[in-house]
Amino acid sequence: MSTIRVTAGGDAALETRDVSVFYGSNEAIKTVSFEIPRNKVVALIGPSGCGKSTLLRVFNRMNDLVPTARVTGEVLFQGEDLYADHVDPVEVRRRIGMVFQKPNPFPKSIYDNVAFGPKINGTGGDIDAIVEQSLQQAALWDEVKDRLSASALELSGGQQQRLCIARALAVTPEILLMDEPASALDPIATAKIEELIHQLVADYTIVIVTHNMQQAARVSDYTAYLYLGELIEYDDTNTIFTAPTEKHTEDYVTGRFG
Repeated sequence: MSTIRVTAGGDAALETRDVSVFYGSNEAIKTVSFEIPRNKVVALIGPSGCGKSTLLRVFNRMNDLVPTARVTGEVLFQGEDLYADHVDPVEVRRRIGMVFQKPNPFPKSIYDNVAFGPKINGTGGDIDAIVEQSLQQAALWDEVKDRLSASALELSGGQQQRLCIARALAVTPEILLMDEPASALDPIATAKIEELIHQLVADYTIVIVTHNMQQAARVSDYTAYLYLGELIEYDDTNTIFTAPTEKHTEDYVTGRFG
């Protein structure tokens, strides 16, 4: 299928141009070109193994950590290719934060989890204030403010995931990547994460991988459907779920396959 480009009206937070990802000789992502609009939620959907998480990790160079991975094409962030030789991948990951599928708090206190990033990055300002603000943004402050010195591992799964979101926010990223952030959580905790996404998009651009069609429909403004490493269709979420252009997309979102 030919490369698809959907524009963000000139206000893209990220743009991929003919991006392919190889693991050894296997091409996991095939010449994907699209734009992610600023301060919107974009959902990446598709069956298992279609390349959703691989594409997500392109955006903050997490694939660099896989020895066999190779990325071709361009990923533009504020007009600059994130894969240019002079770009520091650590700085990329500060400005484009990531929350993983399973909550992964450090074996430290709640406070130290959030303070870790600002401290190692030498962030100026009041660390106490940064911790409080980040926990407020992650809708966790009221639940933990009286036990900041307690171990993060004592929190429930949903609280741990919101703590990981707070930890990502503490280093003031511009974009937040979420790789199936609620897949390990119960329905109540999932609803809190989805509500949080709706609140955060006022200040951040969010890209979320989800295998849950209902979740994609609830939380995202735009949806990209991938299959076998190809971007099959990308449009506003309502169109993808009610009037997709491609029959392949329609079959997937209506549950005929996948």
